[in-house]
Amino acid sequence: MTFDYAPAPESRSVVDIAPSYGLFIDGEFAPGSDGKVFKTVSPSSEEVLSEVAQASAEDVDRAVKAARRAFEKWSALPGAERAKYLFRIARIIQERSRELAVLESLDNGKPIRESRDADLPLVAAHFFYYAGWADKLDHAGYGANPRPLGVAGQVIPWNFPLLMLAWKIAPALATGNTVVLKPAETTPLSALFFADICRQAGLPKGVVNILTGDGSTGAALVAHPDINKVAFTGSTEVGKAIARTVAGTDKKVTLELGGKAANIVFDDAPVDQAVEGIVNGIFFNQGHVCCAGSRLLVQESVAEEVLDSLKRRMRTLRVGDPLDKNTDIGAINSAEQLARITSLVDAGEAEGAERWAPACDLPSAGYWFAPTIFTGVTQAHRIAREEIFGPVLSVLTFRTPEEAVEKANNTPYGLSAGIWTEKGSRMLWTANKLRAGIVWSNTFNKFDPASPFGGYKESGYGREGGRHGLEAYLAGATGPTSEREGESDR
Repeated sequence: MTFDYAPAPESRSVVDIAPSYGLFIDGEFAPGSDGKVFKTVSPSSEEVLSEVAQASAEDVDRAVKAARRAFEKWSALPGAERAKYLFRIARIIQERSRELAVLESLDNGKPIRESRDADLPLVAAHFFYYAGWADKLDHAGYGANPRPLGVAGQVIPWNFPLLMLAWKIAPALATGNTVVLKPAETTPLSALFFADICRQAGLPKGVVNILTGDGSTGAALVAHPDINKVAFTGSTEVGKAIARTVAGTDKKVTLELGGKAANIVFDDAPVDQAVEGIVNGIFFNQGHVCCAGSRLLVQESVAEEVLDSLKRRMRTLRVGDPLDKNTDIGAINSAEQLARITSLVDAGEAEGAERWAPACDLPSAGYWFAPTIFTGVTQAHRIAREEIFGPVLSVLTFRTPEEAVEKANNTPYGLSAGIWTEKGSRMLWTANKLRAGIVWSNTFNKFDPASPFGGYKESGYGREGGRHGLEAYLAGATGPTSEREGESDR
């Protein structure tokens, strides 16, 4: 007996999107200095959601000056007083979580189930967590009387717009810094709604400033001479450009960049549990995850069993309307990203890998890509080396644990990895050999505000989250972010 599928759409009426938005500078919304605007589009329908101001270098300067003026009073507040604002922001986020989840799914394309059940709870949790640190900085392990740096320039990506905002702003405010933040060009709305939350919470003017715009806005912010701290999450290519820009200055920098994570399945792994972890590792948020498990390394003796089970599970995934609570895989964020995914997938076929995807009907409007796996992949294939940032999994096999580690580490990236085995000794042995900033064991894509996150090699440097995340916003702080000490992050 089978049951027909019935859509379960979330209502759009819970969110009120204005036809246009200005820049949020010194506690007020204002138009850009040169009047330039751009449109933000819903990737699931290509519907124009709103018109947003394009910040110029002059606007960047105005925002930085506002943050500098606010810094004197904000940094002088006792930690317990700053904490009150962060607690207030966290509670407002919880109160408005349904509205913000719908907004995020509209502007980003991710399923409402993910924005509602993963993103928004974590956003609030990060503000709660760092609110708790605000009056305990003397006990964070960074010396007596730790001091804030000043003005933080923060640039965030489009895959987790509100969550990446929380990762950046919460520790900055807790440590007494002020902020100028630039959201991604394709997903500016949740940051603008957060600006309204700052006003609702009574946050002093100038403590948080939001500048919308394209890459030129981000470049102007990073290069501004009165920025003390640069925090960036995004592509390795842009991260390298930022590193070149700040070289020779005294700006403190953290970069969280790309990844090509290996998800390693040993022959004693519980197959059904591992398959769920594989699916979550690569198809969560349409694969728009820097730590996505985009390389599956499975032991030869169980490869056929794991692949058969994985294909059965993939046939049950629903691709479609992000606002449908039954949707598993939403829309690709932009036409540009869809073109990149398509190009790399075509390269995988041209290089001889075997492509497979379950039968599914993709909507006629919007940007869509079916969940896809490649078998017959070698380490020389582009799909095994380059970050696709989409719902595409490359499958490789191995015979011994040593071979698994060698293949897993054969990448310029070093952000994350996964291990699936019932043997604790094998789990620990493998984790100690992997060059990845975070290693999940018998799970994947699990995050907690108390746990540090970051990578090695071309995946960037520095840590966000946990006590480690305070260091980047404190003057003279030295903590466990070297490669040797960072291994404890696992």
